Amino acid sequence: MLSDQVLNQIKELQEICEKEEQISLKLNWDVLRTRNAQEKRDFLHEQDGKLVGFLGVYWFGTKIEICGMVHPKYRRKGIFSILLQEALTECNKEGFSNILLNAPAASISAKHFLNKNQYTYGFSEYQMKFKETSLSFSPDVVIRKTRKEDQQLEVELDVQCFNFEREDAIDFNKRIKEEETRSFYMIDYVGQTVGKITIDNSNEESWIYGFAILPDHQGRGIGRKALMNTVLKEQEKGYRIFLDVETSNQNALKLYTDCGFVSYSVQDYYEKLQEK
Repeated sequence: MLSDQVLNQIKELQEICEKEEQISLKLNWDVLRTRNAQEKRDFLHEQDGKLVGFLGVYWFGTKIEICGMVHPKYRRKGIFSILLQEALTECNKEGFSNILLNAPAASISAKHFLNKNQYTYGFSEYQMKFKETSLSFSPDVVIRKTRKEDQQLEVELDVQCFNFEREDAIDFNKRIKEEETRSFYMIDYVGQTVGKITIDNSNEESWIYGFAILPDHQGRGIGRKALMNTVLKEQEKGYRIFLDVETSNQNALKLYTDCGFVSYSVQDYYEKLQEK
């Protein structure tokens, strides 16, 4: 696990980089704060007695996401390339092949690096924040804490809704349960469990993850009711509420927009062009 001192240095570097380009970096702080000390997932570069480069590797089921940054005054010195190569070497050791680089859509420096190094655009993701709006509570949809017997359905939801391979879904389920800031819930409708939702609470923020309804129960308004009930519960804590969604997922986008979420940042994802 990263020390508080290192986490503070990463946060300071993030603020400098974001201010420089007026961007929002996706460093997955919920994950950073609960790293497994046995796994090499974070790569640091110090110069002149301070942290000037950072790169984090994030494991999400079947894929690896990488996001990093270099202090504006230390760019074009090969620091990011060094950090990335260290991270890719570690990923290769562990057998990961589905690797994506994440960069804010508005980052000129990121686009320069990605184009120069032959990375190709894959997809984009909106980061969305809940804006105060009137929501109604639906008593027919119950959000309850997960139980041990729910694990099989949690895995099935990741397979059916997020295209996980079953073994990856099982492994992913075990890993995220180790993250202390996350709470895991199942969604019940008229006595039947039909979905799941995860909430990460830290620094007076609530992030919604893994929100899924079984395909056979979609299109009946259950997801909308579940989301509204969840938002109302998180509002009671006085927390700001966020979520991520792929820009191509029009159904999810409409649901989130209708429930009061607005986009405040766009993240682009890239993969390495295959050598011929």
